[in-house]
Amino acid sequence: MAAYSTYRRRVGAVRPSHLMFTSGVGSLVDLPNFSVLVKGLDDWQYRAPEDPENNPALITEPRLLAAVQSLLSKTVRELRPAPWMPGTDTNPNGEAARTGVPVVPFPGWMRCTACNLLARVDSRAFGFENDKPSKPHEARFFHECGKGNKKRLVVGARFVLACTDGHLDDFPYLEFVHEGRPCEKAAKPNLLMEDRGGNIGANVRIVCQRCGRERNIRQAMGKRGRDQLPQCRGRHPHLGTFTPCQEQPYVLVVGASNQWFAQTLSALAVPKTGGSELDTQVAKFWANLENLPGPQMLPFMRTVPPFSFEFEKWTDEEVWAAIERRRGEQAAGQDQGPESYPDLLTPEWEIFSSPVLPPPSDDFTAHRAPDGPVPPLLKGFYSDVVQVERLREVRAMIGFTRLDAPDPEDPTLVKRVPLSRSKPAWVPASEVRGEGIFLRLPEDLLSRWEKQVEKSEALRLHKEAYGRFREYRYSARTGQPFDESTRYDYWPLPRYYVLHTLSHLLIRTIALECGYNSASLAERIYAGTTEDDKRSGILIYTAVPDAEGTLGGLVSLAQPEELVRLTKRALTGAMSCSSDPLCSERLPRTPEDFLHGAACHVCLFVSETTCERGNRFLDRRFVVPIDDPALAIYPELP
Repeated sequence: MAAYSTYRRRVGAVRPSHLMFTSGVGSLVDLPNFSVLVKGLDDWQYRAPEDPENNPALITEPRLLAAVQSLLSKTVRELRPAPWMPGTDTNPNGEAARTGVPVVPFPGWMRCTACNLLARVDSRAFGFENDKPSKPHEARFFHECGKGNKKRLVVGARFVLACTDGHLDDFPYLEFVHEGRPCEKAAKPNLLMEDRGGNIGANVRIVCQRCGRERNIRQAMGKRGRDQLPQCRGRHPHLGTFTPCQEQPYVLVVGASNQWFAQTLSALAVPKTGGSELDTQVAKFWANLENLPGPQMLPFMRTVPPFSFEFEKWTDEEVWAAIERRRGEQAAGQDQGPESYPDLLTPEWEIFSSPVLPPPSDDFTAHRAPDGPVPPLLKGFYSDVVQVERLREVRAMIGFTRLDAPDPEDPTLVKRVPLSRSKPAWVPASEVRGEGIFLRLPEDLLSRWEKQVEKSEALRLHKEAYGRFREYRYSARTGQPFDESTRYDYWPLPRYYVLHTLSHLLIRTIALECGYNSASLAERIYAGTTEDDKRSGILIYTAVPDAEGTLGGLVSLAQPEELVRLTKRALTGAMSCSSDPLCSERLPRTPEDFLHGAACHVCLFVSETTCERGNRFLDRRFVVPIDDPALAIYPELP
């Protein structure tokens, strides 16, 4: 965009969190007059800070950074927010207006809304104007046509191609209308796109103005139309690369919800103690400590800020031992592809379940009620309640997928598209501050319930549906037979259904009580991943990137009298649903592969930003007695 004017670089604005979860690298962003594609990290411009360790633009979270390195590469050294500078309101022509995320117009084919001319954006058939520096959202492409050659609005042609390997490409209009052959009258003929609307699929006619050939876009839809499309060219437009690809592409409409899915990791900035705190400090300053030849250099390092005060609690021997430990971890890890995501929940679970909570800090402040964390009326329902007055969550983007959403447990199930052409030195990240409530269920209650339901038909049907879900997902994407040995990999423990369902019941009730809407809340379920790893916690917290997340309305609901009322209301409401008996009788049976039982949008489902598993693994019958009381962990309500 810079070629048009000195101040026409800006064409719109989005929130930083929007670039992480809705429209990040490789995705299409719909602007008022056209759409753009966010370019890869190679094209993002950051000024090199004079002091990298004290650069306020960087986001520090060593635990999350280590997890990103294990999935991507050890070359990743930083977590960075979206580039931004203040001052666009006061000086729209200044440096702030030239700082931002680089984008390119996409799709590359555009259509005049007046004469229906269809041409490439680089064909010089269309002009571009963005002459209002304070109103970048009014930027637009135009075509001078019709009476008086008025500037008519030009919009992007609304069809693209995408494949399961994550490639994205323009729809081949020229080849499509001529059925793969060149035009008989011209090498590059003009095309027309006539959108006739209709109630049954797309009804868009493509016409060649030179030879008169025409075809309807419907002929490229469906299985028969897909077989007639050319093979995928392996294009990554955000990287500007083409790679060999054997997949057959699908036709997508610009703005389709399955054209881009973010793949992210998140971690809470929980405090460390003892050796873990030292390891965290070493990881934070690893760029300066990595090349130390020996412990004899540490006394000199202690004379230079910030090392003079950051490591004053430990001796030289302890610091050098921590450096050696990190070197050993890096030598053992290298860049081998993992079979599962890094464990980011264990340190959080250890903090929340600790009998003694850490001292308050700017990133984490939690306490228990002095008269006892659990109200007497809820002794059999919870074993611990922690009020988290302050917390910080850091999120990092590691890639994205197309057509099929990434699995939150299995990183190998869907192919991840890279964010850059080479191994990245940094990844996009964001941080949010908020508050939360941590609830822990009695371990003896959960263990007893697991023994009751382990041979039940309901649990068996849920597990079989999970196997079908993995099989259908794999087969539909690859067309290859499913590996039976991995059918039940990553299936959550039965207790996850209880904890997850109870979390959703509480979130829906909290949204009516504390002033936060449900989309402003998030959950973290601590259920363990193996039979020996017994965890039983739920964290419900605010996850909005502004001041709304720290108003105190959520923590106040953890007060004894409020928690009793909240729990009663949530469990009582779970006893019935306006979709009953259809909802209460639902269980996944062959050939169905949905991963919920007695759950629906009326009683349990929440927004995608709130649920960590996409509204899967939910069933009211495992929490309250809606049919068989033996299946409910709470057969009697408080």
